[in-house]
Amino acid sequence: MTPEDLSSALFDIVTANIERRAIEKQRVDAAAEAPAENTEAPLTALPTITVADVLVERPRNRDHGDWTTNIAMKLAKSLGTNPRALAAELAPAIEAIDGIAKVDIAGPGFINITFETAAAGEIVRTILDQGDSYGHTNVLDGLSVNMEFVSANPTGPLHLGHTRWAALGDAIARVLSASGAEVTTEYYINDAGNQMDNFGASVLAAAKGQPTPEGGYPGEYIQELAAKVLAQVPDLLELPDADAIAVARDLGYLQQLEEIKRSLDNFNVHFDVFFSERTLHETDPATGTSLIEQAAVRLAQQGHVYEKDDAVWVRTTDFGDDKDRVLTRGNGIVTYFAADAAYYLNKRDRGFTEKIYLLGADHHGYVGRLKALAAAAGDDPDVNIKILIGQLVNLNGAKLSKRAGNIIELDDLLGWVGADALRYSLARFPADSPLSLDGEKLRERTNDNPVFYVQYAHSRTRSVAKNAAAAGVDRSAFEPSLLTHETETELLGSLQELPRIVSQAAELREPHRVARYLEEVAGHYHRWYASCRVLPLGDEPVTDLHRTRLWLNDATGQVIRNGLSLLGVSAPDRM
Repeated sequence: MTPEDLSSALFDIVTANIERRAIEKQRVDAAAEAPAENTEAPLTALPTITVADVLVERPRNRDHGDWTTNIAMKLAKSLGTNPRALAAELAPAIEAIDGIAKVDIAGPGFINITFETAAAGEIVRTILDQGDSYGHTNVLDGLSVNMEFVSANPTGPLHLGHTRWAALGDAIARVLSASGAEVTTEYYINDAGNQMDNFGASVLAAAKGQPTPEGGYPGEYIQELAAKVLAQVPDLLELPDADAIAVARDLGYLQQLEEIKRSLDNFNVHFDVFFSERTLHETDPATGTSLIEQAAVRLAQQGHVYEKDDAVWVRTTDFGDDKDRVLTRGNGIVTYFAADAAYYLNKRDRGFTEKIYLLGADHHGYVGRLKALAAAAGDDPDVNIKILIGQLVNLNGAKLSKRAGNIIELDDLLGWVGADALRYSLARFPADSPLSLDGEKLRERTNDNPVFYVQYAHSRTRSVAKNAAAAGVDRSAFEPSLLTHETETELLGSLQELPRIVSQAAELREPHRVARYLEEVAGHYHRWYASCRVLPLGDEPVTDLHRTRLWLNDATGQVIRNGLSLLGVSAPDRM
């Protein structure tokens, strides 16, 4: 029985109790000859609940059972009783559920539930039957999400800050998908504006052997890009400067973007969409207008646009922003906010229920304006847009890039620490917490290194399975009632939790919950491994206990593998 199964069964029991009380109330009112118009009042006064209201949790003290629920404490007042009395009413029906060994009422009204050993062990069969899909749910079924993250300027290589957003954004997308949401991952390419012209001028200057122009981009990588552009256009230096800058800009940009994509691929981060900012500025031949111009018209039609001081403004203060925002200046130049507006409306037109932005620590000012923009566009800013602000990360021991000069490059980090250690370590903390990591510790193959600790648990399950096959232990029998050791009870309890943990991580957009859960599972597995043998000793015959423990071993490996996959981290067979 899974926690979801138990919650569903409890929901039926509680609902039946509420319905019984409603009928009794109605009879009392009828007997008292209450006015006809009031006979329905008791029904509407009673609470309406969903399965989500009937939560079950693991008790901190395992002596208090396998699961506990506070549903009696939540509902007692609205039902006109006290929590312990309501718990006592519910207990017999709960105890009658197939697989429940006992039900205890504790404290102010907690209902503690203990499974029969065989029922608790059945989770192993469920895990192995479901395989890679175990842990997946449909709690977010019907939700369509656009998940935008990284979105680094294509004027240089990815650095340490981008690394954190890549790990977090991709892990959030994975847990959302595992919970039933339809997710599109998107990288917004800032390939318009003065920065691109400065980039082009920098590449051209490097091609000419000249110093970096003021406001330009220094670094050896610019020299590398210049060499590639010259190889493509040998007569680049013979072109007029304006044309040469445009060529250097566009070809250098494409080369740099390809490098960014390669770095992300090496980091196991793959985007569904790379959205070019330029497309927002380009004129659509069919309409004769750009997406930015269309956005201004749409916002004006909704009554949110006005003109002042020779500029066109959006009245975002009507929706909680600290000031109104300019769309177009008097000289006809559109603002960054105009591009943001067109981009948001484009996402809305593509049918996404929710637009998630994962932004850097220096983007707090964007929260108010983006939420106001969503409201001006007709969306609910509390539902249709979510803005996550990631904090800075510091990796002790990391060296500045020789190519870029003043940053720590993702590619260098991958060569030094590795993708798995980076991804896991960056995903195991909330986005809004400043983070300082020890690079050398992440390289260690010890239990003090969390990613090694979890991956080693997985490799140990594979080693046990391999040795079991050599010793003649297979999965031809499964008797979960034999899994009675304390460490087995503990391990089974943690394996049941994966679907709830994944759903919670998705609903809160907090994938670090999966990482912390995996460390708990790994700890329980290592303790079980030290106490319970899968392989017989010496000439000891193979028994159903050995075979059943092999099932538990393999189920643990499956859970760790599934959890690591949600973080974009590999599950090696050997360490």
